[in-house]
Amino acid sequence: MPRRSVLFSPGDRPELMRKAPQSGADVVVFDLEDAVGPENKSVGREAVAAVVGDPAFDPDCAVCVRVTDEPQEDLAVLANDSARLDLLMLPKTDTSSDVTKLAASCSEVGIDVPVCALCETARGVLNAPEIAAAEPTAAIAFGAEDLAADIGANRTEEGTEVLYARERVVLAASAAGIDAIDTVFTDIDDTEGLAAATETARDLGYTGKMAIHPYQVPVINDGFTPSEEQIEWAQRVLDARDEHEGGVFRLDDEMIDAPLIARAENILERTPDSQRS
Repeated sequence: MPRRSVLFSPGDRPELMRKAPQSGADVVVFDLEDAVGPENKSVGREAVAAVVGDPAFDPDCAVCVRVTDEPQEDLAVLANDSARLDLLMLPKTDTSSDVTKLAASCSEVGIDVPVCALCETARGVLNAPEIAAAEPTAAIAFGAEDLAADIGANRTEEGTEVLYARERVVLAASAAGIDAIDTVFTDIDDTEGLAAATETARDLGYTGKMAIHPYQVPVINDGFTPSEEQIEWAQRVLDARDEHEGGVFRLDDEMIDAPLIARAENILERTPDSQRS
């Protein structure tokens, strides 16, 4: 299942959690961390457990819960055989042991789901290769806002202050063969800015982007879905490859070699079945 758009929904708002899949997001994240105040954590846990444990709740997207700094408390209420839970997001992941500890806590209560590790501190970014390579890690996400606060950087529109970290995280994900999810875009009214940020993330190698409002989901999905021209080119490249016995070959006015074949394969991997010929 693709993870182009990863939409957060407050864990103490059951009406919003139930509506979140209608946004078209590939992943909905019921957030028990930042979106729920300290005094409301217990209420949030019970609300999330009620939604994911409801047999009538069966969305066509992946369901994720972002745990708190007390994950055992979160997991205790989520341990339900009927719960719809596909992924756990671990905030402020600093080391690979953070991931393995969460996985061990899951095993203790009978939960068996992969982890999306959120790298949003200086330690987390520097340790991204080891975090991405940890066995429970299915995706790694980059959090620019918390990272900037952690290192004392000033956030700018260009984002040069977090560019190295953004690139390091996506390289770590690629080396481990897992999904890379880009940081949130905080201005929910700036559709053009979101589209540009999504395009940049895609060009850097990210496979998806986090969203903080349902309005952002279509823009992100469009940005990570190959165009008709890209799909047609990729299909022609792979068809031509099958007619050759390896090596470099010419397609129209373009010389096709192994990197371009890999690019074509990547495009078709990101193409929904409905768009393939």
